[in-house]
Amino acid sequence: MTTPRDVELDDATLIERSLREPETFALLFDRHAPLLHRYVTRRLGPSEAEDVVADTFLAAFQHRGGYDSGRSDARPWLYGIASNLIGKRRRAEAALYRAYVRSGVHPADGPQVEDGLNTLAVNRPLARALLRLKPADRDVLLLVAWAELSYQEVAGALAIPPGTVASRLNRARAQIRQALERGE
Repeated sequence: MTTPRDVELDDATLIERSLREPETFALLFDRHAPLLHRYVTRRLGPSEAEDVVADTFLAAFQHRGGYDSGRSDARPWLYGIASNLIGKRRRAEAALYRAYVRSGVHPADGPQVEDGLNTLAVNRPLARALLRLKPADRDVLLLVAWAELSYQEVAGALAIPPGTVASRLNRARAQIRQALERGE
């Protein structure tokens, strides 16, 4: 049974406790699902987001025994799982970006999904530029920009060295900047 004090525990402790008390894992869901859902919605649209978030937490629950308890924050781990699932839906992501480019309208417009100028719905050139990135570069860029993960967290999420994160991010930013400067 969870208590109000459980909410104060770090993610690693919650995951470890969930091995004995599976219902404790719900606290991890409550803590991270809303922002993860927002991120996935931005990547794939609302129709795919529910499934990806549910599948992310299902996979996390099933593999929680292998979680590195030295990492107090489970966000990179969860975003890594979500990124892998998004990777399996690349066609859906590309179709969503093409829809942004054609219409300029985000299918889930609203303050709960998008905020300010970072939205693809008002930035067709950005959507077009993101569509042209290599998937691995796009993953790194969006984990930094939209999920607000650090380079180290992205490295952990994608199981790549921090130097690779830096080079992919640099390449993605340069390509985005060039595309936007050309007015594509």
